[in-house]
Amino acid sequence: MDIMKSIMVAASGLKAQSGRMRVIAENLANADSTGTRPGEDPYRRKIPVFKSLMDRDLGARTVELSKIDRDRTDFGIKLEPGHPAADENGYVKVPNVNSLVESMDMREAQRSYEANLNVISSTRRMVMRTLDILRA
Repeated sequence: MDIMKSIMVAASGLKAQSGRMRVIAENLANADSTGTRPGEDPYRRKIPVFKSLMDRDLGARTVELSKIDRDRTDFGIKLEPGHPAADENGYVKVPNVNSLVESMDMREAQRSYEANLNVISSTRRMVMRTLDILRA
């Protein structure tokens, strides 16, 4: 039963980190998405929120992506007088997405995903090794 717990907990981590990577990829894809007319807000960065759950059938805590919040930090501004979304002074609101932060978050999510994958792989190898020993 403990073997199944470790696999299920790691699987929940895989699913959560996969969702996190999708959100980060969307942020990166929209890092340059501005409004189309003056005063219109550009793309607002999304933030994944996780929650811990007690799986009573499993008897273990798992994790899941519970919701996706919007980052409430201020938008940046950029001087682009010819842009369709420029205000009367020539400034355009730009998304509150920092590509460097998103890249680091993506790297962290990938490493967490890999760690959970390694737990599943290691558990599988232990089960296979145990079966080999029992057959001998």
